[in-house]
Amino acid sequence: MTTARSSKRIGLAIVGAGRIGLIRGEIAARHPSVDWIGVAETRAERGKEVAARVGAAFVTTDHRELLARPEVTAAIIATDEHLHVDPILAAAERKLDLMIEKPLATELAESARVLEAIRRAGADAVVGYTQRFRRRFLAAKEKIRNGALGDVTLVTSRAFMNRLVALDNYRRTDRPETISPMVISGTHALDVVLWLLEGRTPVEAYARSIDRVLGPTHRGIDATAGMLTMDDGTVYHLSISWALPVVWPGSVYSLEIGIVGTEGVLTIDDTHRDVVLATTKPQPAGYTPETVRHVDFMGSYPPGDVALGELWGPMREETNAWLSRVALGVPTPHATAAEAHDRLMLTKALDLSARRRRPVPLPITPEDERA
Repeated sequence: MTTARSSKRIGLAIVGAGRIGLIRGEIAARHPSVDWIGVAETRAERGKEVAARVGAAFVTTDHRELLARPEVTAAIIATDEHLHVDPILAAAERKLDLMIEKPLATELAESARVLEAIRRAGADAVVGYTQRFRRRFLAAKEKIRNGALGDVTLVTSRAFMNRLVALDNYRRTDRPETISPMVISGTHALDVVLWLLEGRTPVEAYARSIDRVLGPTHRGIDATAGMLTMDDGTVYHLSISWALPVVWPGSVYSLEIGIVGTEGVLTIDDTHRDVVLATTKPQPAGYTPETVRHVDFMGSYPPGDVALGELWGPMREETNAWLSRVALGVPTPHATAAEAHDRLMLTKALDLSARRRRPVPLPITPEDERA
């Protein structure tokens, strides 16, 4: 016989009303514990549009005005990646429960500052590593936890992305050095693997990068391949390219993972080539509607798929799980703020190794990054 839990009511602030803010807001609007929603968006018209769609009672262009409202008990931080710091700090001042889109920050020193503020406040903060809510990765984690593979000795991951995400990120920043395929997108594969390898600590990073496509026009990086060595000797080899041609059929992410242990092997094909759409009429691409393609790997947009007017998939699961975590205090698979800071440190270390062209001992510090 189970005991019913008392539910805490939620007044939700959504800071950043872009694509993800809207998705999470629409999901939250249907959750039975959410009594009030407010929206902060620097683009006034967009803010009003999203507020109307999620039934928000308050809308502003100033996130501090929203986060100071007495109704607010929890917040979603969904601004551009390089604008997370100030709203997180403002929310931490009020000890709000937080869901933060990754990363905590794009610079290691700022990420450490944010993490310390969250710790001091005692706030429950999770970070949007949505792939943890995919059934295939949850099933893989259970097999590894139960010892089906014995002791894991080697992991490989390969991520392919067309260049739409890269172009969007480089166009939105005047500091391309803070944007890289590892920091922005490779972090998803890295987080899934380290989550699967629970209990192991990386001690060394080694990597190389290429910049022949995005380098000349955006001072950017095309691809990075690297290796993390764990404290128990386990080796993780990872690579990501986000410079594939725009016509590459994956809406965003195509991922392959291999996990080898002393007693078995587990391979995960997450390339989405099992459902392929090919049409004579051009279709909107998953990431930017301005680009159209005739072939699409359906299901490769990480948040999920829109059907019957709703988003279905891991972001729906992740958002509802977080709201239940806040309302009921139940445990969830979410990445913590500390884990998110660790993932940023590791991706920065791989980028640093590629620049120095030699191995880098872990962990690195903000001073290492600046040097």
